[in-house]
Amino acid sequence: MTRLETIYREKVVPVLQKEFTYGTPMQIPGIVKVSLNIGLGGAASQNNKVMEEAVNELSAIAGQKAVITRAKKSIAAFKLRQGMPIGVRVTLRRDRMWDFLDKLMNFALPRVRDFRGIPDKGFDGRGNFTLGIKEHAIFPEMEADRIENPKGMNITIVTTATTDKEGKFLLEQLGMPFRK
Repeated sequence: MTRLETIYREKVVPVLQKEFTYGTPMQIPGIVKVSLNIGLGGAASQNNKVMEEAVNELSAIAGQKAVITRAKKSIAAFKLRQGMPIGVRVTLRRDRMWDFLDKLMNFALPRVRDFRGIPDKGFDGRGNFTLGIKEHAIFPEMEADRIENPKGMNITIVTTATTDKEGKFLLEQLGMPFRK
């Protein structure tokens, strides 16, 4: 069991139970998965090296092999055809998910320049949270001097919470640094 998962089970679950007075332990919200995505757009279709670089970098950050995403339909204005590679994604569950969240909250986010917390605007109405990062170089696996093309990434945290209030409370208790 990872450090963050231990904190969740021993400290966060009782606080959630007390705060929201759930009838059964199964109602207590938890984290199901974390999805990481780097969208490369048209740059990936013209240059195969950019796609390989993105796969390797996201795989290093996540600790598991990343998958290439392809365009679902053609869009002439973007010079995009159906089936062209446009991004890279990976979905983390269980121990890798907990390890990644621990690394994100306690190491990567505080490394962002002028960091004052993350905005809480990324909730979807069902307790899931999406966070956009402008540069993936904040992760310890990335060596800033070796990165040719800095890339942004989206991180989606999927929870079993039914409301945004429950989802935000869960993430706050785990240590997500929301803006005050």
